[in-house]
Amino acid sequence: MKKFYLFLLLLISSSIISAQNQNGAEICSKGKIAALTKQQNSVAAYYPGDSNIDATYYKLDLKITYTPKQLSGNVTVNFKSTSDGLQKFFLDLVNGMQVDSILMNNNNVSYTHSNDTITIVLPKAMNTGDSNSVNVYYHGDPESSGGFGSFVFSTHGINNDPIIWTLREPYGAKDWFPCKDTPGDKVDSSDVWVTCDSFYTVASNGTLEGIDTLGGNLVRYKWKNHYPIAQYLISIAMTNYFIYHNQFNYAPSKTMELTHYIFPETWNSKVKSQIDETVNMLRIFSDKFGLYPFIKEKYGHAQFGWGGGMEHQTLTSIVSFGTSIVSHELTHQWFGDAITCKDWHHIWLNEGFATYGQAVYIEATHGKSAYDSEIQGDMNSAKNAHGSIWVQNINSINEIFNGSRSYAKGAVVLHMLRGILGTDTFFNVLKAYIADPTLAYGVATTEDFQKVAQNVSGQDLNYFFNEWIYGENYPVYSYDWGYSSLGNGNYDVWIDINQTQNTKPKFFTMPVQLKIRAGGIDTTVTVFNNQQSQKFNFTIAGQPASLTFDPNNWILKDVGSVTGAGENKITPVKFSLSQNYPNPFNPSTTIQFQIPETAETNLSVFDMLGNRVATLINGKKSAGKYSIDFKPDNGVASGIYLYKLQSGKYSQARKMIFLK
Repeated sequence: MKKFYLFLLLLISSSIISAQNQNGAEICSKGKIAALTKQQNSVAAYYPGDSNIDATYYKLDLKITYTPKQLSGNVTVNFKSTSDGLQKFFLDLVNGMQVDSILMNNNNVSYTHSNDTITIVLPKAMNTGDSNSVNVYYHGDPESSGGFGSFVFSTHGINNDPIIWTLREPYGAKDWFPCKDTPGDKVDSSDVWVTCDSFYTVASNGTLEGIDTLGGNLVRYKWKNHYPIAQYLISIAMTNYFIYHNQFNYAPSKTMELTHYIFPETWNSKVKSQIDETVNMLRIFSDKFGLYPFIKEKYGHAQFGWGGGMEHQTLTSIVSFGTSIVSHELTHQWFGDAITCKDWHHIWLNEGFATYGQAVYIEATHGKSAYDSEIQGDMNSAKNAHGSIWVQNINSINEIFNGSRSYAKGAVVLHMLRGILGTDTFFNVLKAYIADPTLAYGVATTEDFQKVAQNVSGQDLNYFFNEWIYGENYPVYSYDWGYSSLGNGNYDVWIDINQTQNTKPKFFTMPVQLKIRAGGIDTTVTVFNNQQSQKFNFTIAGQPASLTFDPNNWILKDVGSVTGAGENKITPVKFSLSQNYPNPFNPSTTIQFQIPETAETNLSVFDMLGNRVATLINGKKSAGKYSIDFKPDNGVASGIYLYKLQSGKYSQARKMIFLK
C-alpha cells in the first residue's frame, strides 16, 4: 500500500507540472476519465434514482479521521413524495459503507441495504407533495468500500502532509454519503459539517458559518450552501491549507470575497498572480453571461492532488492555476452549477459551455485572432469525435467525458450558433438561458437551451440542434463558381455547393458565408445551404477576383475540391446554343445551351412557316449550362424545323431535321 501512495504522489507531482501547459478542457476531460474510471463498476443500475421522491435538503454531519481512514456520519435527507400511497423509497449508498441505523421523527425505521441502495420502509404512507425527513447513521472507509476516485485519503508536499478530498462526478456521491445520486434532482440547500483534528482546515461549498472547538484536539467546521445544488457538486477538501483572500467588486460598494485554499509549499508570487486573474475572469464572465450566480456566497479554489479541476459549487477543486483550467472551471459556475444538465446524456451543456468559456476569456483579453486560434484548436479536436454529442452510453465514463465530443465539439457548436445568430444575440441567449425562471438554479436538457435560443433570436433552430447535437460527423464541402457581366460594371456570380453524403444527417443544413473580392473591395453574402447539391446566384459590383468559402470559419467542416474563377481561371459562362444531336434524328434529339446570367428564358421549336411546334423551356433560369431532350409529338411530320433560344438580351436559332 505504501508503494501505491508513493506512486500516487509522483503522479500528482507530474500532473501539476503538465497541467500548467495544457488546455483546460483537455485537463478536465483526461483527468476525470483517469480519476473516475474506478467508479465504472458502481454506475447506478437505478439511475436516475428513486423517482418516487424529490430530495430537497442534505445535511452532512461527518467525523473524518486519517488514521484510521474512517468516515462516520449522520446525514439528514429531507424529501417530498411524488406519488400517492408511497410506502417505501430508496437512497443510494454503496454496500461498502455500513449503515448503523435510520431514524425518522426520532424513531427507528426498517430498512435493507443491498445493490448499493438503502430501501427505507415508511411508518406511514405518504401522498404526493407530503414532506418528511430521515437521518441515516453510517460509517466506513469510503476509499476501500469501492469509492476510490470519489473520496481520497492522500498526502502532499515533502512532509507527506495528509489531505482528504472528494470528487464524485458522475456517479460517486453514493460512495460516501446517502443521497439521490442523480443531477436531475437538486436539493434546495445543503449543509456540510466536518469534525476532524485541528491540523486540518476544511473547505466546502457556500459560506463558513462557524468553527467549533471541541475536546480532544477536535474542531467542527460548519459550511452552509444557500443555493440549490446537485449532489455531485457537494465537496470536501481538507489539509493544512494556506488561505488567500481577494475580492470581486461587482457593483458600487458591493463586493464578494474570493477564498483560495492553497498547499503551503505551492504558494508563491506566481501562483498569487495567477489566482488574482480570477477576479478579471469574474468581471468578463459576469458581463457575458450575467452576474456570477452565487454572488451572496463566495468563489474560490481548493487545491487537491488530482491532475485536473472539478467545478464544485462556489469552490473549484483544482491542481494548478493556469489561465485555461481556471477559466474553464469558473465558467462551470454558470453552466453546470447554476444550471446543471438534467442527465449525463446532455453533458455538453456543462462541458461544451465551459470549454467555450475558455475562448470567451481569451477573446476578451487577447483579441479576435487569439479567439480564432482557440476555436481552430477545438475544431481540430472535434473532427476526431465519434457518435453524437448527445451521449448514447451514459454507463461509460469515457463516453460522458470524451474530450473531442463533449468538450471540443460542444464548444464548436456554440461557436457555430454565434455565427448564425450574431455576437450580440448569441450572448443575449446565454444571459437569457441563465436567467430563465424555469431553468435558473435548476436542470436543463438540450431542448431547454434550444427553446431559449429560439425565443431570443426569433429563429427556428430545429435543423441546427438536430444535426449537430443528435447527428454525427461534420460536412465535407466542394464547390464550383463563376461569373458573367451584367453590364454597367455589375456581375452575376454563381456558386454550386456540394456535400459528401453523411450518415446522420445525410447532409448538413447551414447558412454559409461567402466573401467575394472585386475591385479591391470585399463583399460578404450569406446563402442558406439546405440541399446536398445547390446553386446560388447574386450580383456583385466589379469583376470578381476571388471567392472565399466560410471566410470567418464559422462552420466545422472540410472543403474538398474547389474550382471556379480567379485563381483556377475558369472562363465565365458565355451565351451559346449548340447544334442538336443526333441530326437528323428519330425519335428524339438533345439540345444543349448555356446562358451567362439569370434571365427569363424561352426555348421553342418552329416549323418553316413560323408555327410553334413545341415549347421546351419558358421561365427564369440561372446562369449555367443546360441539356434538353426533344421528342416530337405523334402529329409532327418529317421535315426541317427551327429551334430558337431567347434569354434576356441574348437570342440564337438553329435548324434541325426530323425523319419520321
